[in-house]
Amino acid sequence: MPKLLLFLGFFLLIISMLLYNSHAFSAYDLGAVAWMYDHRSNAFNIAAQGFSIAGGMPFVLFLTTLWCLHCAWYKKHSEIVFISIGMIGSICLSWMLKYLVSRPRPPEMYFLVKTYGDSFPSGHSLYAAALGCLAMYVSLQHSQHKLICLIASIWILLMGISRVYAGAHFPSDVLSGWSISFIWITLLYLALTKYQRTK
Repeated sequence: MPKLLLFLGFFLLIISMLLYNSHAFSAYDLGAVAWMYDHRSNAFNIAAQGFSIAGGMPFVLFLTTLWCLHCAWYKKHSEIVFISIGMIGSICLSWMLKYLVSRPRPPEMYFLVKTYGDSFPSGHSLYAAALGCLAMYVSLQHSQHKLICLIASIWILLMGISRVYAGAHFPSDVLSGWSISFIWITLLYLALTKYQRTK
């Protein structure tokens, strides 16, 4: 799994860079936002607004805290370290890159939800991918690992789509958010696994 997620992370990062930096592909970036704007419906609007709340930093930190408390109850201290560093690192990466890249968001006419900070990368997509990857790695020995991976993948995908649908991000912002989390969480998992083996 680590090799697959690393490959997927770097692949998506390359695609996002092409969409962001290449004049030949950048039109598709805004075109996707405009297309989704033209195909909005009340049901999808409500869903996108719900995902905006569920994927925001306050709720993500709340979920992470509950998860860590659950691990603490079962004395799974290594998982608490992995989850805590993974999510704190993801939040720091998101806001640091937003500040460094300073990419403007899509035009305000497309906004369905309130937005904070710059556009690149998508924080919601980055947090969703971080939570999903953490769940995949923590559940490696779980009997329902495949089901957990499926649910995590659907969560990651729907969160990313909802951000473009809501007019809050370009597709390249979403792809970069996914890719950064795939790479970061996988490298963290490999580093912590190697550390535990050498103890």
